[in-house]
Amino acid sequence: MPRIKTDSLETHRDWRRSQLIEAAATIALESGGEAITVASVAAKAGLSRTSVYEYFASSADLVADLVIDELEGFTDVLSRAIAGSEQPLEALEQWIASSLLYIADGRHLLAKALNATALPRERTAAIGAAHRKLLAPLHSNLEALGIADIAQGLSFIQALTDAASKRIEAGCDAKAEIVKTTAFAVAGIKALM
Repeated sequence: MPRIKTDSLETHRDWRRSQLIEAAATIALESGGEAITVASVAAKAGLSRTSVYEYFASSADLVADLVIDELEGFTDVLSRAIAGSEQPLEALEQWIASSLLYIADGRHLLAKALNATALPRERTAAIGAAHRKLLAPLHSNLEALGIADIAQGLSFIQALTDAASKRIEAGCDAKAEIVKTTAFAVAGIKALM
């Protein structure tokens, strides 16, 4: 049995799981999401295939966890971006800028590589919940602005940032897209007040 290199078994399991997730992320970025297999992850992490199965039921289960981890990391970035904002519209501007900078600087490439990967049906609810949390930092700001239909406002913001993300990925200037998208979003949210 391999020697545990952490203070406790629980810490060791968390460390090992993170090691496997990191190996899978590296494979996805190098070769695409479809290249993530139990064998490839085990080889990249320097473990046996059976070791991977101690943490994940299948490669699809591992990819689902990788997607959730990526979305949770993105949510943390967005939450930190608006944490110091004192005005709701300032928070909206910061959220959009941070979201689009995440796209422009390539941090979204992992999510993009995993986009075409088949995920387990039983994990779609958890993935959907993690995706919806991306907008959660804006909820209280829209409430503070007096937006009656928060879901509608969040949907509009999501659609707008999705469109700007596609333009940035297609080669449009990120700084210009951020300025225009922010102005458009602020005007649109004001129209809902």
